Amino acid sequence: MYAYKNQSQLPIKSWIPEKDYNNDQNLKTQTENLAALPFAYHHIAIMPDGHPGFGMPIGGVLATHNTIIPNAVGVDIGCGMLAVKIKPTQTLTKKLQTITEKIKQTIPTGFKKHTTPQITEKTESIENIKNLPIVKEEYTNAMLSLGTLGGGNHFIEIQKGSDNHTWIMIHSGSRNLGLKVANHYNKLAIKLNKKWHSSINPKSELAFLPTDTEEGQTYIREMQYCINYAYANRQLMMQKILKIIEHETKNIWFENIINIAHNYASLEHHYGKNVWVHRKGATSAKKGETGIIPGSMGTNSYITEGLGNKESFTSCSHGAGRKMGRKQAIRTLNLIEEQQKLKNIINDITNQEKLDEAPGAYKDINQVMENQKDLVKILIKLTPLASIKG
Repeated sequence: MYAYKNQSQLPIKSWIPEKDYNNDQNLKTQTENLAALPFAYHHIAIMPDGHPGFGMPIGGVLATHNTIIPNAVGVDIGCGMLAVKIKPTQTLTKKLQTITEKIKQTIPTGFKKHTTPQITEKTESIENIKNLPIVKEEYTNAMLSLGTLGGGNHFIEIQKGSDNHTWIMIHSGSRNLGLKVANHYNKLAIKLNKKWHSSINPKSELAFLPTDTEEGQTYIREMQYCINYAYANRQLMMQKILKIIEHETKNIWFENIINIAHNYASLEHHYGKNVWVHRKGATSAKKGETGIIPGSMGTNSYITEGLGNKESFTSCSHGAGRKMGRKQAIRTLNLIEEQQKLKNIINDITNQEKLDEAPGAYKDINQVMENQKDLVKILIKLTPLASIKG
């Protein structure tokens, strides 16, 4: 862990090597903007997968007094991971291609959604969302999108664990619902901050809502709904995947359903105070807490146990973290070289335009794990067998 201090700012604690942190001027500027916020608390933490985002870095952890920042939660509210350990292993491996194709046929990806509502016992009725204006407005579309993967870096992977079990892992979020909520309240915060003559530079993209206002409380309720929706979304996909595997193998046993979110804010107790901890591309790693840290396509992922490090606000990375933007990856990565990295894995990297999610676009997950060995310990190492991208 590396610590930085400026007289006019809170301390910054980074798990990114000092040279790499200092060489990324956008990341450094965004982090320093957080440290200068008048309501930021104690220090700013940057996880080892950190890289620039909108307003707040991805991989950033920010604690605040009585304040919530939509851009410090992110646009895919509640985005996270779901993992399940299953058995059998050998039978599934023999039918891996068939199972992968059936998953693709069953789970809509990208902008695709279902043609009928997918309401589950975990999604609330219209009556229960009457005080959630954006959720209520988007409810019908959200139920069509429930149980869909989305695009970007969202994925479904079939993996072989160091525990000799097969694992199914899903990375997805709140789909268009989270985006609508995030954009609405960020715009509202910008409008109110201007009205209040806030001293925070609008160019920092860190417009805020006090948590004791009606606007702040409504955002918190809508944010929490999106977190619950994102979990229900991952659960529904997993249920359908397990049915496919059961149909193909005629025998299935599973346990250890692990769910974590990495775009959210929660009221927590740190350094003697109750504060709003924003984790944007970061996950909770309380002492003894089971977590999931995925690598990039074609690299290892990990089931972990949190060590409860107070200096990270008991947090850790949410993955490997990008080392180049999507357009740069498509423009500069070598298709043949990236395909070679994936030669033993069923994958979708078939042309240059899909290189935005290739392994070369991401940091080395092994180095990321080494840099946060004081935040988590590895329980199970997972090697990919098949990867489905949104």
